[in-house]
Amino acid sequence: MNYVSTRGNDQSMKAAEAIVAGIAADGGLFVPTAIPKVTPDFIAALSDQPYTERAKAVLKLFLEDYTEDELTVCVESAYGGGKFDVKAVAPSRPVGDMTLLELWHGPTSAFKDMALQLLPHLLSTALKKTGAKEDVLILAATSGDTGKAAMAGFADVPRTKILVFFPDGGVSEMQRLQMVTQMGSNVAAVAVKGNFDDAQSGVKAIFGDAALAEKLAVLGFRLSSANSINWGRLAPQIAYYFSAYADLLQRGTIKNGDAVNFTVPTGNFGNILAGFYARQMGLPIGKLVCASNRNDVLTDFLRTGYYDRNREFYKTITPSMDILISSNLERLLYHLTGDPSRVRGWMQSLAEEGRYDCGVGLLQRLQNFFWADWADDAKTKAAIREVYDAHRYVMDPHTAVAWAAAHSYRSRTKDERPMVVVSTASPYKFNDSVLSALGENTARSPFALLDALAAKNADPVPAGLAALKDVPVLHDRTCARADMAAEVLAFAAKG
Repeated sequence: MNYVSTRGNDQSMKAAEAIVAGIAADGGLFVPTAIPKVTPDFIAALSDQPYTERAKAVLKLFLEDYTEDELTVCVESAYGGGKFDVKAVAPSRPVGDMTLLELWHGPTSAFKDMALQLLPHLLSTALKKTGAKEDVLILAATSGDTGKAAMAGFADVPRTKILVFFPDGGVSEMQRLQMVTQMGSNVAAVAVKGNFDDAQSGVKAIFGDAALAEKLAVLGFRLSSANSINWGRLAPQIAYYFSAYADLLQRGTIKNGDAVNFTVPTGNFGNILAGFYARQMGLPIGKLVCASNRNDVLTDFLRTGYYDRNREFYKTITPSMDILISSNLERLLYHLTGDPSRVRGWMQSLAEEGRYDCGVGLLQRLQNFFWADWADDAKTKAAIREVYDAHRYVMDPHTAVAWAAAHSYRSRTKDERPMVVVSTASPYKFNDSVLSALGENTARSPFALLDALAAKNADPVPAGLAALKDVPVLHDRTCARADMAAEVLAFAAKG
């Protein structure tokens, strides 16, 4: 299987080459030339397997140039060794009339660990496989969770450096502390004056800067990405949709072949796009419900076919979704049209005018797969309180957005198929917002809030968050959007 650009240049690469490159030379994203298909027997066989085997079975279909032994080492290194605080890695927990897929049991307490514990191993293996002579400088823009997960995953990994940009004042205090205290000789984090879209567009511009690439090459580096624009970030996420379905099979909630719906909180569209890939592979998924916060650009698009980022940007209690430019949507448009020239035109229009219209025909196709809704902060807090009162289960705000959208979908469509709500972060990462939703006083230090939330939560405070209290700040730089390239060059030159 080869990988090509969504924008249609002549590049065609094996998986390892695409993972090293991160983004195509024309600014497009790498996509597989074909989506592999699975059988009901393939799905049934997963039900008795641990998560490592489930992940490996799915990944080997996309990463054909990796050997069985290479994939085994990568997957075991990512999910084994006690890195996750539960044996199941990504457990599915029944709550009320839904199932929560908990993706936050990794070292940084966010779903990004599901991919970013694996990507460094896929990348280091790819460097050997491709014979790359230059080391890799990883760039990531983050709205909160990607930054810490990427820094933790790549810390002290040979032949790599990683630089993370995050919006100044645009992440939760716990998310900020996680990044600025990350240890490692090859890691750094810089706050960008602006919002996440400023940081993300700055990173994309750096990838397209030929002059900067030449300067980095002199220093012995080539750029790659830890955002979900990198196929090595996205592919591991497909596996947990299969794992959730296998859990439902094992529990007897469904029979093999029964369709299941998934509701996914998403901003950059990578998490829910992984569900689309799983569906196209043959996993019986009915509807993918796209849950947004007040920055509801995706909801509007999936309802109207018109994408318009020219709108007010809101800072919310779900900062990981405070995004107006959803990069992975480009991959979906490619797969649904098969026409890179149309995709290229839409992306050019988005860059120049901030908008594009996909047309009625494509909108109808989109709505065959997706349904969308959004929740503001008030509705998000209400969902947190509702679930806690009814089930004594504590959700983080992002999961609460999805919970609200899932209930909205059911009430409006009367679709009674089993619903899996994708839970993307530990509530302890957003303890102030969660406690506020539960009617508690939040005028306390972040660590006093951790203790207060622990008194209400059956799950203990994650060790990584509790330890932040005594860890020094190591990264305190701030820059303007226009100075991001200079920060990259300075970091590369630093010994």
